[in-house]
Amino acid sequence: MNDVSISIQEHDFNFADELEKLEQDNQQDGAVVSFLGRVRNKNLGQQVTALFLEHYPQMTEKSLQQIVQRAQQRWQLGRICIIHRVGLLAVGEKIVMVAVTSQHRSDAFEATQFIMDFLKVEAPFWKKEVCEEGEKWLSPNQTDVDKAAQW
Repeated sequence: MNDVSISIQEHDFNFADELEKLEQDNQQDGAVVSFLGRVRNKNLGQQVTALFLEHYPQMTEKSLQQIVQRAQQRWQLGRICIIHRVGLLAVGEKIVMVAVTSQHRSDAFEATQFIMDFLKVEAPFWKKEVCEEGEKWLSPNQTDVDKAAQW
């Protein structure tokens, strides 16, 4: 496996299979930390029925690579896997997976958090929430902006 795997895709993925690929033939790393994000059924007090994600492929991939490079400069990391879905997703469907291996757990935990924090505010994904009351485009919320600024 390449040390970094980034995939932006419409189709679903199997979380367990992706973790297994990350760990395959990896005897040097003792820590594996992963995050899985799903479409939730409520946001800001409204009932969500779906989420639609758009992106500009070349810009998105470059942005994700830059986020990964910054993480690699800060921590000693082994392998990194990012999968981010686009298109129309139903409540409960997987949106994003970030998984990181490292020799030590603190590096893996911090890098995973860092990558997710910057995915939320820097990666050029445009999200439209479909609610019972109608559709609305979402912007990064202040909490996400503040978390990224702490790094």
